[in-house]
Order: sequence, then structure tokens, then C-alpha cells
Amino acid sequence: MGCSSKPVNLATLFAALADTTRLRLLNLMAGREVCVCYFVEILGQGQPKISRHLAYLRKAGIVGARREGKWMHYRICSLADGAAASILAATLASFGHDQQMQADLAKFDLARRAPQILVLPAGAPRPTAIAQRAES
Repeated sequence: MGCSSKPVNLATLFAALADTTRLRLLNLMAGREVCVCYFVEILGQGQPKISRHLAYLRKAGIVGARREGKWMHYRICSLADGAAASILAATLASFGHDQQMQADLAKFDLARRAPQILVLPAGAPRPTAIAQRAES
């Protein structure tokens, strides 16, 4: 899945968590693998911006990625460093009390059940099997 086993630097972790878009991405990835196409649709931001934020999270060692056809799929990595893992877990737990994060999850749930509503770039394949995989 592209996750590194190297320790996460705490300053890098806090910098990665200091951006609303990156927090929203982590919220959507909590406990699941997510196709970048869903991030673009749910956050209402362009694919290049989303990809830059995901690259930042990957460089910080928080997120791993894999390619499936034309799509990239992202998942939160298990962090080996106990302090970093605790900070990330507390951050993810706090999303349950945030209206924006809950609204994003509701949009994600709708998009997973009806991937035909996704607005995709011209020629991009529609993510059909992704909806089932997001559950596991």
C-alpha cells in the first residue's frame, strides 16, 4: 500500500495536520481506502489541489497509495511511533464532533452507493467496484 515503516517526525505530523483540506481527506480515509475521484467530488476541489495535499500526507508518512488502472487509492498508514499514532488517533476521533467532517462523510456515503453521480474527467473510467472495496 506504499506505507513507510520509518518513524514519523512530530513536527512534520503537526504540519500535515495544520490544514483543513488535509484534515478533511484524513476524515474520509479513516478506516477505509478511498479513490481520489471521491475526494474531488466530495471536497469540491480540483484534482491537482487534492493530489498536492495527498502528496504532502504521503511525504509525512501518514498516508499510503496504490494505483488501480487510472485511479489512485489512498489509505491512512499504521504509524509505528506510539506518540505519532496517538496524535493521529486523537485527531481522527475528534472528527466525530465536527459538522463539516460529518457532512463530508454523508456525501461520501451517498457517492459510494451511487458512483454514477460522480463528475469525472473526460475519458476517466467510472469507479464501480470501488464502492464495495471502500467498506472493507
